[in-house]
Amino acid sequence: MLEMRRKECIAMLLAGGQGSRLKVLTEHTAKPAVPFGGKYRIIDFPLSNCVNSGIDTVGILTQYQPLELNDYIGNGQSWGLNRNFGGAHILPPYAKSKKSEWYKGTANAIYQNMHFIDLFHPEYVLVLSGDHIYKMDYSKMLDYHKEKNSECTIAVLDVPLREASRFGIMNTKEDGSIYEFEEKPEHPKSTKASMGIYIFNWDILKQYLIEDEKNAGSSNDFGKNIIPNLLADHRNLFAYSFSGYWKDVGTIESLWEANMDLLNPEVPFQIKDPNFKIYARNYAQPSTFVFSASEVHNSLIAEGCNIYGKIEHSIISTGCRIARNATVTDSVIMGNTVIEEGAVVQYAIIGENCVIHKNVRIGASPEETEKGWGISVVGAGKEVEEGKIINANEII
Repeated sequence: MLEMRRKECIAMLLAGGQGSRLKVLTEHTAKPAVPFGGKYRIIDFPLSNCVNSGIDTVGILTQYQPLELNDYIGNGQSWGLNRNFGGAHILPPYAKSKKSEWYKGTANAIYQNMHFIDLFHPEYVLVLSGDHIYKMDYSKMLDYHKEKNSECTIAVLDVPLREASRFGIMNTKEDGSIYEFEEKPEHPKSTKASMGIYIFNWDILKQYLIEDEKNAGSSNDFGKNIIPNLLADHRNLFAYSFSGYWKDVGTIESLWEANMDLLNPEVPFQIKDPNFKIYARNYAQPSTFVFSASEVHNSLIAEGCNIYGKIEHSIISTGCRIARNATVTDSVIMGNTVIEEGAVVQYAIIGENCVIHKNVRIGASPEETEKGWGISVVGAGKEVEEGKIINANEII
């Protein structure tokens, strides 16, 4: 008799978010598919973390505008996740026997895919979000989970006390066990902020998902329902402290800041690390050409670009063209965008496949703006007509 095939731990990656705070950048694509760092997308980070942690089975739960994300992931080959048993699996909401429904919340999304999880008979399930930039070895967290005989382990990041009210806060005892969870407390008792990364014993999680689904008044959410219910039943919950770089890129400002962090030598976060690679699905590009009369200072320029103008402290993604006498400063230019002669772009995010015509002015520095300063944004595929002025904090 053949032994039952199983995986010790599989990951479930929640990637269906609408990303409304990213505004025009997620108008036609899911938040995890938003470009980052010149040639990556946000989802590359949790997927690469899984591979680097020895987790080779990932369910990717999609919902909002999934076409680009589904196409990007494909069969998972770019991350080494194309396997006969395991690998990457796209899991959209689907029609059951008599009805179909959208994922109602994070917990309901996992509930609707319990059959998928059971295919692999895992002992542990790792639940991840698809909208954070970070590198993390989940195997160390799993070792901690086992060592503590935990039933649910939650990754936490120590944040400044003044910012703790923005997060879900885990209050713990000296041994790391969680005795209380407070969602955005006005007067936080600790600074251990939940990162939205959970490891559960599958048999325990399955039980609580089924019970939660029966509760008509539930929000079907991990933070609002599952975690509080586990605590109320005095289950073994532990906090796993993470000390590396982690950024929630759910807003225009935080996405811009995370890109700028790549250019800051004082930020201990490097994408290119041979010991912990970030994998991506990149199409073949020609070499980048930087014209001798151009100026490039403290910037990241990806493959396939033609640079004739001035670039300072900016991220230029694959396939872009920056013309003579064009200036890009403190900005993120996404893939295959053209910036024509005389255009000035500063403190801005320009979406993929845009054309910024001659003598356009986009954005302003904080010093130039008396009030209402913010990052200017041009959505994917837009053309900005010659001579147009787009002010600071303006979105096209």
